[in-house]
Amino acid sequence: MAPSGDGAVLTVDVGRRFGDFRLDVRFTAEAGLTALFGRSGAGKTSLINLLAGLERPERGRISVGDHVLFDADAGIDVAPDRRRLGYVFQEGRLFPHMSVRGNLTYGQRLSPNAGPGQDFDRVVDLLDLRRLLARRPGNLSGGEKQRVAIGRALLANPRLLLMDEPLASVDAPRKDEILSFIERLRDEVKLPIVYVSHAMDDIIRLADTMVILSDGAVVATGTVEDLMSRLDLRPHTGRYEAGAVLAVTVAGQDLTFGLTELAFGANRLVVPRLDLPGGTSLRVRIRARDVWLCLTPPESISGLNIFKGRVVEIETGTGPLADVRLDIGAPLIARVTRRSLHEMALEPGKTVHAMIKAVAVDRPSLGRRGTRPRRG
Repeated sequence: MAPSGDGAVLTVDVGRRFGDFRLDVRFTAEAGLTALFGRSGAGKTSLINLLAGLERPERGRISVGDHVLFDADAGIDVAPDRRRLGYVFQEGRLFPHMSVRGNLTYGQRLSPNAGPGQDFDRVVDLLDLRRLLARRPGNLSGGEKQRVAIGRALLANPRLLLMDEPLASVDAPRKDEILSFIERLRDEVKLPIVYVSHAMDDIIRLADTMVILSDGAVVATGTVEDLMSRLDLRPHTGRYEAGAVLAVTVAGQDLTFGLTELAFGANRLVVPRLDLPGGTSLRVRIRARDVWLCLTPPESISGLNIFKGRVVEIETGTGPLADVRLDIGAPLIARVTRRSLHEMALEPGKTVHAMIKAVAVDRPSLGRRGTRPRRG
């Protein structure tokens, strides 16, 4: 089940017209969780259905590792039930007349000759389903149904797990619970996952690779840290979502004042206490609206996070605000008024000091980084 080596796991190059909408997508994703992000109508679900074999491309090729699922030129089009792809929909789509155990074992029966697969007990324990095995779907919460749906997909012994907005119908209290289980799948099961979502918090928390779609085409592919720091992608990622994503490591705890130090490069970011051991790798988002700039080192202020850096890029647009990308040893984005931009004479290359409130760290998107080896 685990991908071999550091090479590509999923390679996609397909085209298909759906009425007036044309989908033409090319990307390669390595091991880990690949998130497909885009606004409604961008083509995310259409692409997932092509991968699953529920729709047929008009051209192109799809492969998972050495396994070719579709190749128009070679005449290969593996049937959906033989592709060994687990599919988790927005709704669990469980069999209402079966118990949880029956739904899970149905997944195993879908792939009887696929070789060694996921162990039933391991999946049950991984998803915390043991106390639910005798229940029927009608007696489960939304979060419990989605966990069962994920378990059924895993027990079909898939080469690739497809998840299409799996949290769209889950209420907020259950959402974090499911996100934690998906993190465990990513890190412990080592199963390649394609995850469709329009929720940026979820993607920042989960994704190793991010693929941004717009109008049926790929706009950009890369790590979350790289793509979220690009000002040119604001029309696709959303201006409200503007902010840098930092790869950090838990470096220390201040038990006296209830704070945690997060290291990135030679810098330390102080945040309210995180109950995590030293060395834990995390990804945190700092929203552009929570970063203040000054030209000289500030004194006698309450802020604990002050970083010296230089201006790299400025995006002004036509409104009263401007986004400024900084280099502080990692990319950081600040949102200022155009008046401040003028009065501070900000321009690429200028040295500034950035201030970030400890309480400004974006908690909903805070998550452990995947265990896939990263370049750089």
